[in-house]
Amino acid sequence: MNGTLGYGDPVTVTGRTQGTITWLPAEGAVITRGHGVYSVDADRRPLLYGDLPLYRTLQDGAHGKDVELLERNLAKLGYTGFDVDDTYTWATADAVERWQEDLGHDVTGRVRPGDVVVAAGPIRVAGLKKALGDSATGPVLTATGTTRQVRVDLDVADEHLVRRGMKAGVELPDGATVNGKVTSVGKVATQTGTGNDPATTIEVTIAVSGLKKPYDAAPVDVTLVSERRADVLAVPVGALVALAEGGYGVQVVEGAATRYAAVTTGLFADGQVEVTGVAEGTTVAVPA
Repeated sequence: MNGTLGYGDPVTVTGRTQGTITWLPAEGAVITRGHGVYSVDADRRPLLYGDLPLYRTLQDGAHGKDVELLERNLAKLGYTGFDVDDTYTWATADAVERWQEDLGHDVTGRVRPGDVVVAAGPIRVAGLKKALGDSATGPVLTATGTTRQVRVDLDVADEHLVRRGMKAGVELPDGATVNGKVTSVGKVATQTGTGNDPATTIEVTIAVSGLKKPYDAAPVDVTLVSERRADVLAVPVGALVALAEGGYGVQVVEGAATRYAAVTTGLFADGQVEVTGVAEGTTVAVPA
């Protein structure tokens, strides 16, 4: 199948505080937990890992999953003295103050939604929406994950052949092949093309490992092994003929004579078909 190598769809990082943009990362930069994503009034907005955006000011007495997210990140960054739970205590505030002091921020013991950026993991800067000196409110940059992945628009007729976790081979533009694994199979079908024969596809995402060349984006060829047969007898698909009594057969060549032999088909792959009903070494005709 045809695929496109990239980093996945970008998401927009939006500034939520008043001020002026004073630092921005370079496009393509990879940012990890605790490091700055951008700066407002010379204060960097650090990256935290999680799946819940901060939506309120966190301070002593707060309870909830967002508190646990903050405390878990503080612990990963080396700050101690509190329990990682869903309660913001004086001990949490003390750790926040030490963190703010290390960052060079105003020491308040509170964390506002615009003070940090939350993402599922490390991010890669895809593009900048602001320039130095711009207002910090609104879209600042776009970012993706850091894992190389391939997107394939799979014909819905082949959906049953693909499942999450199956292995894939990905051939790059230079002919090199790297390993991949299916990480997601879409649930929403999309119709593309025009005319009387439009294509209906779903999106399949494949994570790629072993890339040695820095392709940001490239067209690739993808091979997915949905099923495998070992030590079977196979003939070219073109050798199959439909028999009058039903089913399939092949035209067996025996010297100057030919006859039709019924076969039972198995797996089809790469122009070959698994058959039973004829012996190994049999010569069969393939119509031109």
